[in-house]
Amino acid sequence: MTAPGSVLIVGASAAGLSTAEALRRQGHRGRLTLLDAEPHLPYDRPPLSKQVLAGDWEPGRAQLRTQAQLEALDAEFVRGEPAVAFDAAAREVRTATGRVLRGDAVVIATGLTPCRLPGQRGLAGVHELRGLDDALTLRTHLTAARRLVVVGEGVLGGEIAATARKLGLDVTLAGLGPAILADQVGGPVSGLLTRTHAERGVALRLGVAVEELTSAGGRVTGVRLATGELLPADAVVVAIGSRPATGWLSGSGLPLGDGVECDSRCRAAEGVYAVGDVASWFHEGYGRRLRLENRTNATEQAQVVAANVLGADRPYEPIPYFWTDQYDIKIQAHGLPSATAEVSFAEGDPGQGRFAALYRENGQVTGVLGWNMPKQARVLRQQHLATRPVTTA
Repeated sequence: MTAPGSVLIVGASAAGLSTAEALRRQGHRGRLTLLDAEPHLPYDRPPLSKQVLAGDWEPGRAQLRTQAQLEALDAEFVRGEPAVAFDAAAREVRTATGRVLRGDAVVIATGLTPCRLPGQRGLAGVHELRGLDDALTLRTHLTAARRLVVVGEGVLGGEIAATARKLGLDVTLAGLGPAILADQVGGPVSGLLTRTHAERGVALRLGVAVEELTSAGGRVTGVRLATGELLPADAVVVAIGSRPATGWLSGSGLPLGDGVECDSRCRAAEGVYAVGDVASWFHEGYGRRLRLENRTNATEQAQVVAANVLGADRPYEPIPYFWTDQYDIKIQAHGLPSATAEVSFAEGDPGQGRFAALYRENGQVTGVLGWNMPKQARVLRQQHLATRPVTTA
């Protein structure tokens, strides 16, 4: 494909904005349009469950760029208009207002949509945390609440529980998994994190399903578990995961599975690419399809997508990375740590609150994790994780 005269990016959060900036840096001088469902200027999402929710940051501090920086992009920002349909062959996007936008190349960066519990929608006092408005609404509610129930034991649920405890709320965390982050970091580390939450005063109800949300007068009053136990609540946060935001792509002609299915160049069809949380692409190093939900991937993938839009032929082969901050703990994970891997501690001491761990499967190091040891984790990453990973299958 020759370099396009115009590029349309659907989604103006970290992945979409980073793609736009990379296109300009790499020489694109044609028309550049960013369409986004949100009315806000592009903002960062990781601080929402921590600094913004805690009230340590004003909302404006989460903005990714200043107004002047955005203007310097020489791009058209179409904000507050959700995309509702796409014709991949024509590369045309229709918005909720009926507007039709077209690009010689289209980059899909619509991210995620949160999963919900039955009966959640429309019930006062029940929150999800995906966007800036969600964080501000939850923040307001928590200042007047005493008892919070967090449903979900993943990264987001753990971060919200930690933030709420620091705000002084009585917090209960319920989830299907056996420990907090069990699927992401495996037994030894997830067990330590779970014990930390318990020591900080979080009441844990793990390994049990939620049966229903209870309410009175249209407002939530609690969470009933499958065991029959009722967890009283003034506020409930549902953090049970997300799905790629691909509903608007039904009938588009694009391959859809766990996200927009792309080749190793992040290309879903001729002239159509996907980037960030919504993109499922073939990782040539691992020999399988991946989809990563984290901030680092959004910006790194954007560089490759921009290059390929402009005519390059580069596979995207990152060593995955994610982090989470909970209380005074910073966890940083490189590669693919998993619940099935054998874990060994290479540096530090878990009992002292600082360590770096190696994850092995079939004798090969597949992941590195640092717990308040970022430098050591980076060194181990360089020593043990190849730039072009190989499959362990």
